[in-house]
Amino acid sequence: MRVLSVFGTRPEGIKMAPLVHALAQVEGIESVVCTTGQHRHMLDQVLQLFDIKADHDLDVMLPGQTLNGLFARLMTRFDALLEEVKPDCVLVHGDTSTATACCLTAFHRRIAIGHVEAGLRTGDLTQPFPEEMNRRVVDIMGKWLFAPTLTSRANLLQENLHGQIYVTGNTVIDSLEMTLSKIDHTPELKATLAARYSWIDPTRRLILVTGHRRENFGDGFLQICEALAMIGRREDVQIVYPVHLNPQVRDVVLPRLSDMAISTSLNPWITWILCGSCAAVT
Repeated sequence: MRVLSVFGTRPEGIKMAPLVHALAQVEGIESVVCTTGQHRHMLDQVLQLFDIKADHDLDVMLPGQTLNGLFARLMTRFDALLEEVKPDCVLVHGDTSTATACCLTAFHRRIAIGHVEAGLRTGDLTQPFPEEMNRRVVDIMGKWLFAPTLTSRANLLQENLHGQIYVTGNTVIDSLEMTLSKIDHTPELKATLAARYSWIDPTRRLILVTGHRRENFGDGFLQICEALAMIGRREDVQIVYPVHLNPQVRDVVLPRLSDMAISTSLNPWITWILCGSCAAVT
């Protein structure tokens, strides 16, 4: 069986990495990896971390791209790849535009689809947008639905979908264990990380923040920044916020939190904001 795994964003790459490694070890399976480049530089970081080399790269990323423009490029380029590779099934993850567009393209060619992290629901198509619609569409087309939790399985059963449902757990835990093992068994890497993040104070409580959802653009991020700045003035906590590369996130977050910096070092691909006698590390 030829399995084509496709992913394009950093979260997809992190959660698909354990499956890519596992599929490569299974007798009778020819594993083919395709990246779309939806998150170009952020995804490249993940591929390097997990020692994954893509067999194909659709390279769809454009500055200021719209969702519809992204979908059009994904479907056109992925359709040509399907014609070339002729997979028996396509394996996707989650709720991204990559997952939805590539699944729809495979569905049109009557290629079986496996959906990793199936069944997540908020019940509101606008929260998160457009991810809630994406995950529902992929589940409708999926032949194999890999639900991370019993709640996800219940959601799928309630919708009376036709795919076969398997409760697998969340592969992000497998990725975490892989990463911890790599650090533990690589003294040079362990030392490098300890030096790079020496500014984290182990005596303070640590709050890890993520915030990049499209529905929070504008006023939502202004309110998030105000709340983080308020909490960051406390002496007993630190807030670590990996700031997304999207300009609609960075252009709001950095001017409002960077002035609380302890230290700054330049990295063009990610910004770490550390608040609580607050630091911004870029």
